[in-house]
Amino acid sequence: MRQISKIVVTRGALVRAAVEIGFIIFLFYSNLLMGEFTAGNQHGKTLVMAARDMVTWKNFVIANVSAFVGYVGFEWLRKRS
Repeated sequence: MRQISKIVVTRGALVRAAVEIGFIIFLFYSNLLMGEFTAGNQHGKTLVMAARDMVTWKNFVIANVSAFVGYVGFEWLRKRS
């Protein structure tokens, strides 16, 4: 008989995944914030105005998809070496 391998996910692996995905999302939003202040270049633009421009559902979906793809890519590179 063929055995089906079970994937055991430890708590440490879940924490590492959450931290890595969170860091990628942080980098995405910090890049958006820098872009809002440099591209807008309006005098008197506040942090609240920039946050209102960058926090949208589209950006949220893009950040999560790119974070997941980045996490999978880094895990692949880790297991490869």
